[in-house]
Amino acid sequence: MLPYEKVRRERLVKTAAESDPRFGCRPEERPAAQLLDYGIVNIDKPEGPTSHQVADYAKRIIGAKKAGHSGTLDPGVTGVLPVAMGRATRIVQLLLTAGKEYVAVMHVHDAVPEQQLRATLRRFEGRIEQLPPVRSAVKRALRVRSVYHLEVLEIAERDVLFTASVEAGTYIRKLIHDIGRELRCGAHMADLRRTRAGPFTEESLVTLQDFADAVHYFRDGNDKMLLRCMQPVERAVEHLPKVWVLDAAVETLCHGSDLFLPGISAFHSGIVAGDTVALMTLKEELIGYGTARCTSGEMVAPHGLAVKSEKIFMLPGTYPKATA
Repeated sequence: MLPYEKVRRERLVKTAAESDPRFGCRPEERPAAQLLDYGIVNIDKPEGPTSHQVADYAKRIIGAKKAGHSGTLDPGVTGVLPVAMGRATRIVQLLLTAGKEYVAVMHVHDAVPEQQLRATLRRFEGRIEQLPPVRSAVKRALRVRSVYHLEVLEIAERDVLFTASVEAGTYIRKLIHDIGRELRCGAHMADLRRTRAGPFTEESLVTLQDFADAVHYFRDGNDKMLLRCMQPVERAVEHLPKVWVLDAAVETLCHGSDLFLPGISAFHSGIVAGDTVALMTLKEELIGYGTARCTSGEMVAPHGLAVKSEKIFMLPGTYPKATA
């Protein structure tokens, strides 16, 4: 489990309210045409192209003006690569910082007793220091990352199949190199597949070919395959604590306003000042996200600033300032 899954959050109601059915749309009812410009496709990245190239292929399949992916995978690495389309592109900023899971094959350069191998991997769980590889997308400086869990699945001679659940920005290739150095015999990464990026897992993977076919059938009037491929943008904030907003307060947020306490209908327990929180309508639509300026316990107060808005996705005019 990634850290956010271990936190049990309760939805606490501040002001009981219902959303006006005349405005907005529940994410699961969003039509395919809207998802193409405001949705996410979880691409099964193949071996060969870069992550940027895969996102560009997906963008060209639907003719989108822009698209963004959830984090770089080396050309030889396969697996989970959520690609956000059109207006949803900026949501990938939240996925870049979400935890990741991988399945890797480590080739050890000399015979090592199994007990020693397993014990060495356990020592790399927790907070570790890591120097990014020479060829990387970030500045090469020593930094601290969290390894949530390492588990050996199978050992075949000098090849070790294991899973790794890690903080975003952890380099698995470098992790394997450091494990090999700890073993005093060396090791290198023989294969790597990403199996999870935040809330996106292998269960919803789509190949580029299947995505192209789905778009083809959609243009011929059949949207069933495309609706299976595309996911609403709200899927990308499942790992965040949430604050639900009254209908009457949505429009001001869409124009860039911060969220003040009178506009809150409900909120998750366990929020602390400084947390990134998702701002939601009562129909579970994503309005945007921001930084909490108070705790869950303080959100019951009648007045004050609750959330400083960071990015807003909902278009102005979706909800009026006041509803009948």
